[in-house]
Amino acid sequence: MTAAAAAALALLLAPLPPRLLIEAPRELAGRAAELERLPPARLEGAMRLVGLSEPGPPIRVLLAAEGSPAARAAPSWVAGYALGAGGPVVLFPARTPAYPDGSLEELLGHEVAHVLIDRAAPGAELPRWFQEGLATVAGGSWGLADRSRLVRLDPERGGLAGLDRRFAGGPAEVERAYAFSAAFVRSLMQRHGRDAPAAVLAEAARGLPFAEAFARATGESLAAAEAAFWRRHDLLSRWLPLLTSSLTLWLAVAALALWAARRRRARAAALMRQWREEEERAPPLDG
Repeated sequence: MTAAAAAALALLLAPLPPRLLIEAPRELAGRAAELERLPPARLEGAMRLVGLSEPGPPIRVLLAAEGSPAARAAPSWVAGYALGAGGPVVLFPARTPAYPDGSLEELLGHEVAHVLIDRAAPGAELPRWFQEGLATVAGGSWGLADRSRLVRLDPERGGLAGLDRRFAGGPAEVERAYAFSAAFVRSLMQRHGRDAPAAVLAEAARGLPFAEAFARATGESLAAAEAAFWRRHDLLSRWLPLLTSSLTLWLAVAALALWAARRRRARAAALMRQWREEEERAPPLDG
């Protein structure tokens, strides 16, 4: 099979992204147009992440302005939410970026992922931390700021067992809950493969309690997975402050400057040798 034929076959076999029906008031028409130009691959990735081969019915996406009834009814730090497998998704563009989503596009991916999670495991009782962690990964937002939040996590403050309650706290507590949830899901995927969350959802969709679904899908208990996560977190918490300190930064800059100086000296020496060799090979001047 040629490369072109293989690419065409992969395109045909790829799951279709969910169709979005975006609605917005006149003042948010520009933001709605931005979302309509969103590359389908982003939503296809969310579908693969939750294990869906069919997107299901179209998803309504409502953009709400500040001052609207929907905005007044939601806490000021909530930038969007999704209402179950049928939607709709409600977004507040004026509140983005807001952690854990760095843009309106990431927020859309996050909330659409919630709808897809509900479609992948309809009726399943999933812990909120698993849903939020998976939706955050699907939204595509993760960076150094997230890792710095992880350093401040403390297993003595409840771990997974108390994580869902932290989503009901203040903004700082909610940020840490999102960071922990996303980091745990990422750790799950690193240790058990990218399909691990979809496998958990598939087991939960069969009616298994979440802890049993997790164990069936991954081959280890939640407690064992959390212990492995904290071992990696302890290593991160020891090294990240050092790696991101100003001293480390200046040492790296100094090392780079020394390397560049050596390269310049080596090039200059090579050029001088070339000139000398050319002079030695040149015929003597008549005179």
